[in-house]
Amino acid sequence: MALLACAAGASGPPLQPERAAPARTTCPRRHSRVEAELAASRPGSVAASVRAGPLRGVSHGFNSQQLLDEPLKASSSLAGAARTPLFALLPRGRRRRMHDLRRRWDLGSLCRALLTRGLAALGHSLKHVLGAIFSKIFGPLASVGNMDEKSNKLLLALVMLFLFAVIVLQYVCPGTECQLLRLQAFSSPVPDPYRSEDESSARFVPRYNFSRGDLLRKVDFDIKGDDLIVFLHIQKTGGTTFGRHLVRNIQLEQPCECRVGQKKCTCHRPGKRETWLFSRFSTGWSCGLHADWTELTSCVPAVVDGKRDARLRPSRNFHYITILRDPVSRYLSEWRHVQRGATWKASLHVCDGRPPTSEELPSCYTGDDWSGCPLKEFMDCPYNLANNRQVRMLSDLTLVGCYNLSVMPEKQRNKVLLESAKSNLKHMAFFGLTEFQRKTQYLFEKTFNMNFISPFTQYNTTRASSVEISEEIQKRIEGLNFLDMELYSYAKDLFLQRYQFMRQKEHQEARQKRQEQRKFLKGRFLQTHFQSQSQGQIQNLSQNQSQNPNPNANHNLTQNLIQNRTQNLIQNRTQSSSLNVSRKENRESQKQNPGQEQNDSNTSNGTNDYIGSVEKWR
Repeated sequence: MALLACAAGASGPPLQPERAAPARTTCPRRHSRVEAELAASRPGSVAASVRAGPLRGVSHGFNSQQLLDEPLKASSSLAGAARTPLFALLPRGRRRRMHDLRRRWDLGSLCRALLTRGLAALGHSLKHVLGAIFSKIFGPLASVGNMDEKSNKLLLALVMLFLFAVIVLQYVCPGTECQLLRLQAFSSPVPDPYRSEDESSARFVPRYNFSRGDLLRKVDFDIKGDDLIVFLHIQKTGGTTFGRHLVRNIQLEQPCECRVGQKKCTCHRPGKRETWLFSRFSTGWSCGLHADWTELTSCVPAVVDGKRDARLRPSRNFHYITILRDPVSRYLSEWRHVQRGATWKASLHVCDGRPPTSEELPSCYTGDDWSGCPLKEFMDCPYNLANNRQVRMLSDLTLVGCYNLSVMPEKQRNKVLLESAKSNLKHMAFFGLTEFQRKTQYLFEKTFNMNFISPFTQYNTTRASSVEISEEIQKRIEGLNFLDMELYSYAKDLFLQRYQFMRQKEHQEARQKRQEQRKFLKGRFLQTHFQSQSQGQIQNLSQNQSQNPNPNANHNLTQNLIQNRTQNLIQNRTQSSSLNVSRKENRESQKQNPGQEQNDSNTSNGTNDYIGSVEKWR
């Protein structure tokens, strides 16, 4: 039936391009071919030049409906009459591409297309480059299986390994505290970490005369033994930060166990269930909140060994440490802390076995706390314990009758307290200053032979530094804390002198170590030189014996060689004895001038090494 319909359509009148013919949908391929043949058979038609028969591509992409729906423009021009039939004779796919090109011809589409194709080309080339690199590196694997699959799998494994390493590094070493993540060391020279943190001059002019024993603070602290470090925590001196360093930032054989959400950590000795640190973050406030020198010296031995029999108690050494701060900054920081509601009511202030009475230590406020108090009210209270707090907490209060102010005059009391605080501070195992964090870390490490994991950080911006006060108020604060001002001046001088002494001692030890290494290398060189000389002379003797059969001559040669060696040794011994005599004289003179001890010992040691090498050769 379809063939009959197509034949009937073909036998009908010829199609007129000026008219709109109805759509034929029965057999589009046969219909389009018949229309093409009729268009080609018309006289004077431009399409007559087209080859008759089934057109390649037309039967698949030509649509008769589109040709019949488009009316030709009535024009006598041949080009105008032939433009539409020629466009219609194009394949369907090409006409669609031309239509899409006209529709999408804008700058945005062009940029997006270029960018997409550029990225695709870049990825393709990168894939080939990586494939070439992996084929060069892992060439032996090319013979086993497909190289492309192996390279892709290996690349994926390397990327996953890198991501896993980054995640582990961020977990183990978070933030910028890790030294491995600080790339400034590769780009700029490392400055001296122990330079003055307050940007002052590195040179220091001492004001007090301290002995060598006062400056050399090196404690033989054995963490596996029975000694104990006791931290005296003065309010608002940075003691909380330093206390955290003690339990979280020290390299130990058995580190402290600090659990999340708990302030206290368990700091046991290696192999023992006994603590080596007595502080807020290890044992808590066992002797009271912010216990002072008077309380700690009487409380710590009882707390540590209170459950043991007196005969079974070990002989411990209690090494007291503390941190001091500039009195004005500490006073302002305590005032801001009290403004926020701090009271320290739990402090016991035990002295001579009893706490002070309300008459001996009145309160400055009547309510639950002193929150919101202005600075003037804080300074006007005569019973405020913030005044000269550092001197009071470092001195022995039993010398002045504890908190009973009627025992001695105020001037004498202040003098006794200041001298006691200076003496206790000087004989402490260690003390640091808040304004010198890196130097504090250095002196602690040298004193106890314990190293911190990460360096201390100097914070120059604090709550106290944000308080703007006038010069008059600052002078009044200094007057209220005149004992603390003198104690801090004394402590700062002693602290910086200890630092300079330890640094010079470290430089001298490093220089001595280098000199010993040079002496060792020189001795090795002399030893090898003498051995080569002796071997050469022995070879000469053997040659002379083979050439000269006279045994007396050979004996004379050996005797001469031995005499020469003995004379050299005798000369060296005489020189060494004279040097020893001069060394004794230098020792006597060095008692008066101890700075020349190093040079004399260097010369004598070099001579002794030389003689020892010669005797070893003999």
